[in-house]
Amino acid sequence: MKKFLALFLAALLAVSLAACGQAPAQNSSKPLVYGSGDYTAINPALYEHGEINLLLFAGLTAHGEDNRVVPDVAEKWEFDEATNTYTFHLRRDVYFHDGVQLTAADAKFTLEAIMDPANASENASNYEDITAIRVPDDFTLEIELSAPNAAMLDYLTMGILPAHLLEGKDLATDSFNQHPVGAGPYRLESWDAGQSITLVRSEKYHRGAPKIEKIIFKIVEDSRARALQLQSGELTLAQITPEDAELLRDNEDYALYEMQTADYRGILYNFNSAFFASHPELPAILSYAADRQAIVDSVLRGSGQAAYSPLQKGPYNNPDMEKYEYDPQKAMRLLEQAGWSRGEDGFYQKDGERLAFVIHNSQGDQVRIDMSNLCAQQLREIGADVRVQVDAQVDWAGQEAYLIGWGSPFDPDDHTYKVFGTGKGANYSGYSDAKVDELLRQARETSDGQERLRLYAEFQDALAANPPYTFLAYVDAVYAAAPGLKGIREDTVLGHHGVGIFWNVAEWELD
Repeated sequence: MKKFLALFLAALLAVSLAACGQAPAQNSSKPLVYGSGDYTAINPALYEHGEINLLLFAGLTAHGEDNRVVPDVAEKWEFDEATNTYTFHLRRDVYFHDGVQLTAADAKFTLEAIMDPANASENASNYEDITAIRVPDDFTLEIELSAPNAAMLDYLTMGILPAHLLEGKDLATDSFNQHPVGAGPYRLESWDAGQSITLVRSEKYHRGAPKIEKIIFKIVEDSRARALQLQSGELTLAQITPEDAELLRDNEDYALYEMQTADYRGILYNFNSAFFASHPELPAILSYAADRQAIVDSVLRGSGQAAYSPLQKGPYNNPDMEKYEYDPQKAMRLLEQAGWSRGEDGFYQKDGERLAFVIHNSQGDQVRIDMSNLCAQQLREIGADVRVQVDAQVDWAGQEAYLIGWGSPFDPDDHTYKVFGTGKGANYSGYSDAKVDELLRQARETSDGQERLRLYAEFQDALAANPPYTFLAYVDAVYAAAPGLKGIREDTVLGHHGVGIFWNVAEWELD
C-alpha cells in the first residue's frame, strides 16, 4: 500500500508540474562519447589547447552564441576609464566541484599564476597589461591595467583555478593537472591515460545542471579513425575529415554539422633556424607558389576557403592586402632576382646552399599532412626541394618549417598579439617586425571601433610585407553525430581546432 501511495503521489506531482508549465527537464542517461585528441595535462591557465576546458571550468566571463562576451562567474562589471580599472561583482552561488565556494581570491590567484614567468604560460601575453589585482571582499575583484585593453573581457573567459588546491605548489608539475577541479558544467570522474576521460554533470552548476549526465572524451588521435568509430557505434560525436564527411553525407544514421571557423592553416617558417635566418626573403617568394584553391578543392573537398590573413573571417579583414595569389612564374623570377640560380638537378641554390627544407607535421591530423604533401609538390615544381615529415612530438626550436594552425572568432587581438608579437608566448617562429609590434600594441589599447579597423588593416599590410607564414586555407569544422544528439548550434563560428562547439553543452540532449 505504501509503495502504491508513493507512486500515486509521484505521478500526481508530475501532472501538476506539467499543468503549471514546470515539467521536470528530460535528462539524458545515455553517455555522449566524443572522439578527442589526447591530453597529458588539463590546466587552462597554462595550456591553450583544450576543448575539455569549456566543460570543466568557468571564467569571469563567457562567450555567447554570437561569440560576444556575456557574464558568467561575474554577474556584472564596471570600467573606470580614468584609472583603467575593471571592477567585477561575482555571483555567490558558484562552487568548485569539490564543494568549496569560488571567490574573488580564486580569480586573483589564477591571473597571477598566468602572469608568473616561472609558470611559462602560453597565455601570459594576453594579460601583460595588468598592473594590479585587488580583492576588496570575497565577491569583488578589481583589475587595474597599464593601458586600455579592448580584448581583456574576452581573455577573462579563462577558466578559474581553485586557489585552495594549488597555492604554494608548482603549477606545471602538480598532480592537479591530471585531476582537475573547476566550476564548469561537468566534473572529472575518471581518467584512463591515453584511453578516455570521463566527465559527469555538476548538479550544482550555477547556470543549471546539464541535461546529459555523462560525457566521455575517448582518445582517438587519428582523425580518419574517428569516422570508423562513429560507424561502429563507438562514438556519438566527432570532428571528421572532409573526405570522410563525403562518405557519410547521404547516410541517415548520422547528422553532419559543417561549421564555419576562424581556423586557418599555413606554413610556419622558423626564423630561428639557420636556413630561414639566412634567407628571410623566402617566405614572401614561396607564398606565390602555393595553389590555395587546389588545396581547398582536393584536400578540403570544398569545406573551406583560400587564406591570406589571420583576420580574414571577421569584420577586421583587410580585403585589399597582398594576397600572394598563385603565380609560380613570379616565384621563380623573384628567386632569381634574389640571387638564386637553378642547378642541373632542377633545384635552386645560392652561395652553394640548396633551396631545401622540411615541413613538419604532428601525428594524427591527416588534413594537415595532406596539405603539406600538396604544398611540397607545388614548391618542388618551382625548384624548391621540400619534403614532409610527420613527428610524434613538435620540436619548435629544431625544425625549419611546420604546418601551423591558428584562429580566433573573438577579438582580433586574440591569436595576433601573442602569435606575431616579438617574443610573445605563441610566437613559435621567432618572427619579429617592429611595425607589426607597434600596430598590434596600438590596436589593443584603443576601444574606438573605426580606429581599430584602421590599425588592423595596417597590421595586415605590414604582415604581408614581411610574412611569417605562407597562409594556405581556412578550414570548416565538420562534425558527425548520432542523430539522437540535439542542441548543437551550427550558426556559431568556431575557433582553432574547431574549438567552441561545447559552448552551450548544458543544453544538449541525447535520446
